[in-house]
Amino acid sequence: MLDFKEIFSVTLILFSVIDILGSIPFIIIIRKREGRIHAEKATIISAILMVGFLFLGQSILKLFGLDVASFAVAGSIVIFIVAMEMILGITLIKDDPDAKGSGSIVPLAFPLIAGAGTLTTILSLRAVYAELNVLIGILVNLIIVYIVLRSSVWLERVLGKSAFAVLRRVFGVILLAIAVKIFKDNAFFH
Repeated sequence: MLDFKEIFSVTLILFSVIDILGSIPFIIIIRKREGRIHAEKATIISAILMVGFLFLGQSILKLFGLDVASFAVAGSIVIFIVAMEMILGITLIKDDPDAKGSGSIVPLAFPLIAGAGTLTTILSLRAVYAELNVLIGILVNLIIVYIVLRSSVWLERVLGKSAFAVLRRVFGVILLAIAVKIFKDNAFFH
């Protein structure tokens, strides 16, 4: 079942959805507010949420009488909206401003890294790709997230604001195409 093409696709899709590079300005704000980023804690909590949803998400859906294809279509719509936000530079989905807690957990681990878009995407990916390949794609992304969190000060100096704006739009277009593919693969039964 190990398929490097699937792993690459899953990794790229999750990388686009998580948008950790596009989130660096937000990470910098959290770091300045909290004094530091707890990269290990944020990565571990994100891993628990993402891997837990990969394995238990389908059971949760069954509890509500939903199937994975329906959730995948709904997820593709959420992914489509997130992609439009990235491309147009607007915010359509807003987080709860009253959420309190450690900056490394709320809002960093959840909802920034392992938010609704990421969890929806994981279930959508599970409907299209092998579970093992999705798991490996999640782990690769968690490594990238950890490296970015640990390197936020350095990345802030090196890349600058204009590079982040370009990266965000490029990944937005890729994400838009992915949303269309997930919708097409799950909405129309052959």
